[in-house]
Amino acid sequence: MNKPRVLVKSCNEVPKVALNLLKSKYNVTAIESHCHARKEILEVIPEHDALFLPLPHTKVDKEFLNTAGIYSISGPNLKVIATLSVGYDHLDLAEIKKRGIKVGYSPCASSVAVAEIAIALILSAARRAHEGRLKLESGDVRRTFQWMVGYDLRGSTVGIVGFGNIGKAIFKRLQGFEVGQFLYTGHSRKEDGDDLGAKFVSLDELLEKSDFIVVATPLNSETFEMFCYESFAKMKKNAVFVNVGRGKVVKTNDLVKALKNNTIFAAGLDVTDPEPLPIDHELLKLTNAVILPHLGSATVKTREDMAMIAAQNIINGLEGKPLPYPL
Repeated sequence: MNKPRVLVKSCNEVPKVALNLLKSKYNVTAIESHCHARKEILEVIPEHDALFLPLPHTKVDKEFLNTAGIYSISGPNLKVIATLSVGYDHLDLAEIKKRGIKVGYSPCASSVAVAEIAIALILSAARRAHEGRLKLESGDVRRTFQWMVGYDLRGSTVGIVGFGNIGKAIFKRLQGFEVGQFLYTGHSRKEDGDDLGAKFVSLDELLEKSDFIVVATPLNSETFEMFCYESFAKMKKNAVFVNVGRGKVVKTNDLVKALKNNTIFAAGLDVTDPEPLPIDHELLKLTNAVILPHLGSATVKTREDMAMIAAQNIINGLEGKPLPYPL
């Protein structure tokens, strides 16, 4: 009996521990394509039983699935799709499920690493790290008492938008900073939120009362561009806005306006729209914006953990077992 065939996009991006696990069980085909290319995958996907996507740049939509659904002698091959990412806005779930294809993602494993990036952005934005570096490079360092003062986490109010795995991990890591109060918002109050000592409030109340607003929400129809100029205008003048969720949760031009007009104090971004930012983008010219190129889960351990979850999703899917992390 022939082994199932697994198509792995960008094989060099997959940690060896996960790739070796798949190779020990299946025939693995690797495609080293540009992150935005589809042609190579569409040409060979009908011959494969499973698809392993290391990064969320390949849009699995109706066109893709129509191609994948071409019949072989034994019928349509594609049975399971596993994305290594936490976000899944690149997957058309309705179309995938309509075809009876199992689909899994890799949540939880990246929560700690993304939370650590959030803390780094909070501190860097509040303490003007980017602006300070620019002044150092230009020789504009002063020794006056009030030069380059920023804001403390100590005694502050921190509002977390999206109190899921990442939001809770951020909360836990901020507790050692003597934060005065934690607020969170979402669809509903969470029992474990109460147990942790965080207060559930409306989005408007969170925006109005928080000194730090940390966004850790996924992208969907409800969160798309939820942060616009009206949102920033509701925040305190000293507010630090941090986004580790998805770039399209924010209307970028409105954020630029809010930062330039000092409507808010600063921003720390690991995700942007567009992504990556063009080198001449207005955001990159602002001294009160600390910006990273989406490094949230970029640690050795985290990427290995995410890859192993994705590999296990494929294994279980091909063996007819429930996926560890289904969508």
